[in-house]
Amino acid sequence: MVRKILKFLRSMTFGMVLLSLILVCSFAGSLIAQGNSPEWYAQVYPGWQGPLLALGLDDVFGSWYFITLMALLCLNLILCSLIRIPRVIRASRAATKNAAAVQTKVALTGEGVVKLRTFLEQRRYRKTTFDKTDVYTKNHIGWYGSFLTHLAILLTLLFGAAALYLPTVKDQTCMPGHSITMDDGTSIAVDSFQIENELGKLDYASVINITLPDGSSSGDQRISVNHPLSFGSYKIYQQTYGTVGAVNVRNTATGGEDTFILDELCFLSLDGVNGVWFEALYPGYIRDENGNFTLITQTSGSYADPVYQVLLSSDGVHTPVLVFPGETLAVGGVEYTFEDPIEYPGLRIKKTPAIVNALLFAAFGLMVLGLWFCFFQTPAIVAVREDGYTVAGPKPQGLQMELSALLASDEKKEEDLC
Repeated sequence: MVRKILKFLRSMTFGMVLLSLILVCSFAGSLIAQGNSPEWYAQVYPGWQGPLLALGLDDVFGSWYFITLMALLCLNLILCSLIRIPRVIRASRAATKNAAAVQTKVALTGEGVVKLRTFLEQRRYRKTTFDKTDVYTKNHIGWYGSFLTHLAILLTLLFGAAALYLPTVKDQTCMPGHSITMDDGTSIAVDSFQIENELGKLDYASVINITLPDGSSSGDQRISVNHPLSFGSYKIYQQTYGTVGAVNVRNTATGGEDTFILDELCFLSLDGVNGVWFEALYPGYIRDENGNFTLITQTSGSYADPVYQVLLSSDGVHTPVLVFPGETLAVGGVEYTFEDPIEYPGLRIKKTPAIVNALLFAAFGLMVLGLWFCFFQTPAIVAVREDGYTVAGPKPQGLQMELSALLASDEKKEEDLC
């Protein structure tokens, strides 16, 4: 029973099933933005947020089933490659000796044998003599092609998992025209952000520029949902978004002015008594025939008709006021000019240790090397005797056809061999 279980766990069928399931999960994780709040999924996927969250599709790569599939695939690769390596070593060492014991399969004339030996020596085959048999071998390293390929896949999975789970992740908001400085000195500048494109469709795209501590720059690059930017050790995702108000405050006596971001309840005043209380920013409003306003409190796009709700404080009297962008309120010697709302991105900044990326590229290189050994360095073995030769090795057909074409005129008739 144990042998049957082990046989199944190391079988190619089991490995292909695991790979297929991992690809399906990865595809789902690429299509669905990961790591957002339940409210975000309810807004973006209305009606589907329940099943989506229940299946863990908001964090596919951290889910128990994805980690289990990866662990089982690693086990499959270990059983079908690493544990099998002693057998591969023994087979590669015994192949030359075993070929010398095989009876001659193709009879040759004396001139044919000389011609064959000359051909093999010119092709730099290595000769080993056993009694009356010379065994010519080439591409001995090819025996390990399959092992190296399986090992490379295993290392790719392990280093890929390290690249997935070891990075530090930081969620950061940044206003357009400003930048974020990371702990290592890397600067991430947000040049612009838009919630809707030119056609009015939801877009959620930022234009950012990453400058590493050594001065190298990514240049202006566009990122959007599911289309991050990778540069150096960093990977930047378009994660969330928001809209805030802005007001220009000008002292009429001195002419000094400044612009303030309105992202929370605050009181703007010169003397602490007279000023403006900012209460809320709404994305739009509906005005009936009597001139009454009904404020729109939610929207998934840009603020089409933004309106500020403020409380004007003057000599102890508080007056609620609705203010539109471009309008100015004057109180206490200060002018408050409310500006168009500012749309800003929420970035997810992921930094992966440089050694992990280097190891991952090394694993890819090892995989290419292993595949090259498998397809272009197939072990070739030719046992040559005075009466003919035998082709051996894991895939003798190609070499057999090549030698048959070369020695067609020198082969004895089949009955001569009997």
